[in-house]
Amino acid sequence: MAGSRLQGKEVIFLAYQSLGTAFAALSISPIYVYKVTFSGKLRDHQTEDVVFGVCSLIFWTLTLVTLLKYAIIMLTADDNGEGGTFALYSLLCRHGKFGLLPNYQTADEEISTYGNAKISLRSTPSSRFRGSIDRLKRRKTLLLLLVLFGASLGMTFGALAPAISVLSSIEGVQAQVTSLHKGSVIAIASVVLIGLFVLQHRGTYRAAFVFAPIMILWSLSIAALGIYNIIVWNPNVYKALSPYFIIEFFRHTGPDGWISLGGVLLCITGTEVMFEDLGYFSAASVRIAFFCVTYPCLVLQYLGQAAFLSKNFTAFPMSFYASIPDPLFWPFFAMAVLAAIVASETAISAACSFVNQSHALGCFPRVKILHTSRWIKGRIYVPELNWVLMILCLAVAVGFRDTNHIAYAFAFAWILKAFVTTWLMSLAIHYVWHKNLAFTISFFLLFGSIETIYFSSACVKIPKGAWVPLFLSSLFMFVMYIWHYATRKKYKIDLQNKVPMKWILTLGPTLGVLRVPGIGLFYTELATGIPATFANFLSNLPAFYQVAVFVCVKTIPVPHVPHKERYLIGRIGPKSYRLYRCVVRNGYKDVHRKDDDLENDLIMSIAEFIQLEAEGCGTLDGSMDGWMAVVRTSEKFGTRLAVSESDDPIISHSSSFSDSMGCSCSKSAALLKLQSIYVKESSHLTLHRGRIYRFQLRETKFKNPQVKEELLHLVEAQQAGVTYVMGHSQVRARSNSSFLKKFAINGVYSFLSENCRSPSVALNIPQVCLIEVGMKYHVV
Repeated sequence: MAGSRLQGKEVIFLAYQSLGTAFAALSISPIYVYKVTFSGKLRDHQTEDVVFGVCSLIFWTLTLVTLLKYAIIMLTADDNGEGGTFALYSLLCRHGKFGLLPNYQTADEEISTYGNAKISLRSTPSSRFRGSIDRLKRRKTLLLLLVLFGASLGMTFGALAPAISVLSSIEGVQAQVTSLHKGSVIAIASVVLIGLFVLQHRGTYRAAFVFAPIMILWSLSIAALGIYNIIVWNPNVYKALSPYFIIEFFRHTGPDGWISLGGVLLCITGTEVMFEDLGYFSAASVRIAFFCVTYPCLVLQYLGQAAFLSKNFTAFPMSFYASIPDPLFWPFFAMAVLAAIVASETAISAACSFVNQSHALGCFPRVKILHTSRWIKGRIYVPELNWVLMILCLAVAVGFRDTNHIAYAFAFAWILKAFVTTWLMSLAIHYVWHKNLAFTISFFLLFGSIETIYFSSACVKIPKGAWVPLFLSSLFMFVMYIWHYATRKKYKIDLQNKVPMKWILTLGPTLGVLRVPGIGLFYTELATGIPATFANFLSNLPAFYQVAVFVCVKTIPVPHVPHKERYLIGRIGPKSYRLYRCVVRNGYKDVHRKDDDLENDLIMSIAEFIQLEAEGCGTLDGSMDGWMAVVRTSEKFGTRLAVSESDDPIISHSSSFSDSMGCSCSKSAALLKLQSIYVKESSHLTLHRGRIYRFQLRETKFKNPQVKEELLHLVEAQQAGVTYVMGHSQVRARSNSSFLKKFAINGVYSFLSENCRSPSVALNIPQVCLIEVGMKYHVV
């Protein structure tokens, strides 16, 4: 929770909530860790020392990776309170100049969330290590591919985590109902998974207060079960905490022990979630929840299960459920299924968040992104991804029919994600926090070596299921990079073909066409200059609106942009042209909501800009179009115009249309017919968007009569109506391009652009007020 200092009670409450989401996947691991670890040739080494060795490996892996790397170090690497792969990439883009986002403006650096008080701005001494990183720095695309690969793995978790969690929890019923066949277990798990994805659209906030009690009850229960097994079966299991047993483990098992590390790795799968979900809570609350509840409960459970297995070697195939006393089996089974559902929902929600952030950075096709909570920011739902994940999850569960193979895939995906995080964090330590070289190398070598050992073991399992995350993540990354590549090429063509300002000036205030009442919002990817689509529009239509606003919606490498700093307003050409520019700046975690009123915010911002311009205020941007101002930071913002609301669309639109027509021209029969069509269409529009706003100029004295005249002109244009103009682009590869590029652009990108949501729908633009201008791009 960026920018907020939380009180003690708030921290405790957030810690309580984090137990229901941030640690759900991590807490469900004891169900299958020992089962998978002893599923291979390690079953031939059934001795107490081997069991203690596995327990020691689990303890130290959990301590070094989950506790030290994530809970202590990674949680400090926040971007204004946000964590995750894109938070690290955002920090590198801002402070290490790794970014590839277009439309950079110096005014963006003035956003309050752009800087970070914890980051030192001092320069660092040169070194061989820094020189090697500089070579990577010049290859920004490689870093972007690394980030996209990490995001793709996050989406893959959305298919693998529900499959392993639900199936492993439900198959425990076979410990009591031995007559239940494997096919029946798969069928029950499939029904649960389908229900989970079908109900996903309701969002996590409706059950947020249920998730936390479920996971707290689960954590305390498995801890109590661990204590019971320690007391009953082997009180000496505490000795397994000594690293000595790790040495003894490898001495007795040899290569078989190394291969089994893929199962041990499962004890830390889900750790990444505590860092990815940092923005919903705070570092302090997550640490409290982990140190006080999750970590001790997991350690006690793994010790208890080791104590049980050290005296019951035949129980390895169903180790967790076999360790439960018979009278408590069914309560534990019910809790396990509920905990698995919570862990699955967390993975799906995280996958949706990755899609949202990738889309914001121009690396994912336009999809429907819905807020699922009015009170909790960031809780989103992506319908298209939800159904894709459901199909993949069912394919994994039904196709493998074995939790061991799904576990191999899950572990391999996690270790790849851990590698990505280690690389990004190492770069951030060096480039963002400017720590000394020894600290950077120590971090990379310590955790990189641990992950390399586990990765080498996980690679052995690629033929046995670990190929699935590699295939899915590569597919996701391919789609994301193709979309980014084509989008960036299109932007460069727009930048090269923008209309010279001299051409606009030669047209005069009328722009060479008839200026009709109304406001035209012309959407463009350019933050400076006039797009070629505007010239195409004027050459094909004999009229344009009396007020034109060029709107550029762009993403800044920050998680959130405060609403008062979101709009950057400027003017294009002389005042008589009535041409304005508005740059709408969003963070990579900001989401367009249906109740956002861009139209009215723009009008209020332009009115404030007109007054600030007359007073000689503003923030210089160096743009060729003139200076631009963040007008909502003005103390007088909102005092220039009076705003009134109306619930009756027909009366409101009819009166506004009549007023504007009356002030501009006589009411001919053609205009009356046009008015009736406008009112009919606007009534339908209002039902979709809500209230109608009318602006009026306040009765105040203006020192400059030109300011009053321009404001009146703006109000009249608003009352006449607002029309949205967007480019309808078609991107094709040139005839002399390579086969691979033609396949990527003409095949993949064209298919994606034709089947994804249109830009107008993604921006919540009403179709009844939309004009599209066709443009064709030929990329090299």
